[in-house]
Amino acid sequence: MTAPHPAAVATLDELRQTVSGEVIAPGESAYDEARTLFNAMIDRRPGVIVQCESPADVAAAIRFGREHDLEIAVRGGGHSVAGLGTTDGGLVVDLRRMHAVTVDPESRTARVGGGATMSHLDRATEPFGLATTGGRVSTTGVGGFTLGGGSGWLERKFGLACDNLVAADLVTAEGTEIHVDAEAYPELFWALHGGGGNFGVATSLTLRLHPMPAASVAMLFFPAARGAEILPVYRDVLTGAPDELGGGFIYLTGPPEDFMPEHLVDRAVALVLLTYAGKEAELRGAAGPLLGLGHEAELITELPYAELQCMIDDPPGLRNYWSAEYLDALPAEAVDAFCARAESMIVPSNSQHILFPMGGALARDDSDYPLPWRSAQWAVHPFGIWSEAADDERGKQWVRDVRSAVEPWSLGMTYLNFIGLEGPERVVAGVGAANYRRLAAVKKQYDPDNVFHLNHNVKPG
Repeated sequence: MTAPHPAAVATLDELRQTVSGEVIAPGESAYDEARTLFNAMIDRRPGVIVQCESPADVAAAIRFGREHDLEIAVRGGGHSVAGLGTTDGGLVVDLRRMHAVTVDPESRTARVGGGATMSHLDRATEPFGLATTGGRVSTTGVGGFTLGGGSGWLERKFGLACDNLVAADLVTAEGTEIHVDAEAYPELFWALHGGGGNFGVATSLTLRLHPMPAASVAMLFFPAARGAEILPVYRDVLTGAPDELGGGFIYLTGPPEDFMPEHLVDRAVALVLLTYAGKEAELRGAAGPLLGLGHEAELITELPYAELQCMIDDPPGLRNYWSAEYLDALPAEAVDAFCARAESMIVPSNSQHILFPMGGALARDDSDYPLPWRSAQWAVHPFGIWSEAADDERGKQWVRDVRSAVEPWSLGMTYLNFIGLEGPERVVAGVGAANYRRLAAVKKQYDPDNVFHLNHNVKPG
């Protein structure tokens, strides 16, 4: 590896004297680990990584990047499937050291550091019997998840994560620290409810919490061939179900667990996944006929919500490609189209062919946040994960084919956290055309030079 130019070394030494965190450059021992993301498809080499320990570090890093004309990426959990938390040759503002969570049980709020993951948040709130809607895996970063909307197991009960956003501390593109809430910077506060990281770096978020004394889960496994038979029952049970009931209908590779029959291990299976914000007995009552369909393996238990969040974590180091479509109905034809596409999913792999129920608190929310897809009844999420580069084209084509198959029932809207870079039209589809124009005006005010463009980008307008 070529040694850095002496002038570059001197410049980074100046940065090191400015920040309390660590500044990591190519060639240093910590560099490769610091630059690696969970998606093994992404292999970029930043010019410098600043592992920030405070908002002042974030501000200094942004000012340094702008002074030296470096592209700036912001890394929280590093879970962007498109690898938007890194850059080739530019500067990464790495927030992972800023992961503290402070819970106020009296006000039922949590102040969450910009680099915290769902595990940090859920473990901190659990001793108080409190929770808020989080991502469906424990390793997702709270910041990017919330600012992009925040869809998770508890959304039918407590709304999206951003619905529970009380305030945010941001560092702007000018390197200025500001506190944002409904009274201070109200238009910017609105934009943070689905507009993503376009407007600044969130160094902390304050989230509303809810009583969560118990959580339960049921996992019912069937041979994949029975999927088209089981899904209509799942659809009918979830339609009009209590808000506490969520989950998904998922095709996946049978895991090598003790409860899984050997003939289903490493084979395509259909999973009825039921999550419940309450006791196991209540879950069983709400599940109704789904428990009597003759599943071949099961796991039904009451457990801490933080443990539920870990149950289907996607491991790092694999190749990821995802997308999503949001449907306004799930008639028999849509069921058949969805189930048929499971046949071309890579098996065995960590891929999942997912149908999520919407509704509940999502559908009743009357806010004007830029999240038009929340009115959908169902979400289809082809979640492609595999290990070999040789399978890249096959896996990507499967994801695209799933989208095409369900497009006749799509609202034409999508949740941006679920997709990669699919073009500016899909960004507009994620926020709505009128909302995009409003977001562009906010962007022009707070980031007119589009410094924060490594995201589902809203251009200043």
